[in-house]
Amino acid sequence: MARRTPTILAIAATVAVGLGVIVPRAAADHAVVARWENPASPPTTSAAPQEMVSGHTSTVNVDFSGEFLGWAMYDRHTGVLTGANMSETSSTESMVKAWLVADYLRDARAPSDYHLKQASEAIRWSDDDAAQILYEARGGNASIERMISVCGLVDTEVHDGWWSRTQMSPRDAIKLGECLADGTAAGPDWTEWLLSEMRNVQGTAAPEDQQKTRGGGRWGIIDGVPVDSAPSVALKNGWTSIGADGNWHLNCLALTGDWTMSVMMRYPDELGLEYGAGICRQIAHRLLG
Repeated sequence: MARRTPTILAIAATVAVGLGVIVPRAAADHAVVARWENPASPPTTSAAPQEMVSGHTSTVNVDFSGEFLGWAMYDRHTGVLTGANMSETSSTESMVKAWLVADYLRDARAPSDYHLKQASEAIRWSDDDAAQILYEARGGNASIERMISVCGLVDTEVHDGWWSRTQMSPRDAIKLGECLADGTAAGPDWTEWLLSEMRNVQGTAAPEDQQKTRGGGRWGIIDGVPVDSAPSVALKNGWTSIGADGNWHLNCLALTGDWTMSVMMRYPDELGLEYGAGICRQIAHRLLG
């Protein structure tokens, strides 16, 4: 359907696959490090995004077989943004549901029990129908356009009438995470409610869950953080196996009081959801371990 996240398809395809270190497209296995213009504050949540200043390089080695892999991590204590392929874009899939919920709640002074339930279902169980209700209630494309403006996104592009196909980069995913964390996205009355829902995402990356459009998504970055930190992790992942290009489009977004991290990738359908979830876990483990 034109306006909704397509049902996850189990369609095998023959795809050219490369085995590389962190990102096959990169000229080297170095991650770019940058600083927000004002290291004392998080990324901007205004319509005028702050510029990033290039810094030194570092490496995160992960064996990855696929078309695209990019990641970014923002350390709130140092103001440093680290990442690889940070400006390349891919479809957000369900990761953008965090914004759809925030956008609705910020505007609704007293949401009905019905709409609040839809908001919870969209986050905890990644329910596509619930997300579509909120997307339409906030004007469809206009909601994504607000995300770009309110959160100061620089690489993100609207896909007409289809929230899951919104194109976003890893660095913009970081800005979105900061926009959610600092209260700009959902507003002062609903931010803690939203973050609590994101800390209570349900579901697994088990094969039997991969065909569901209501599958939760509690996997990825959260599996790579120290065990005692896991309860503080707010997350929203996105994942769809898209038959048209034979790839999983899989994204992980997670944040705590100390950092925000994003991982975005496309890789062959036959590798399964667990493969991408494992890449997110590995990157988080290497960055935080």
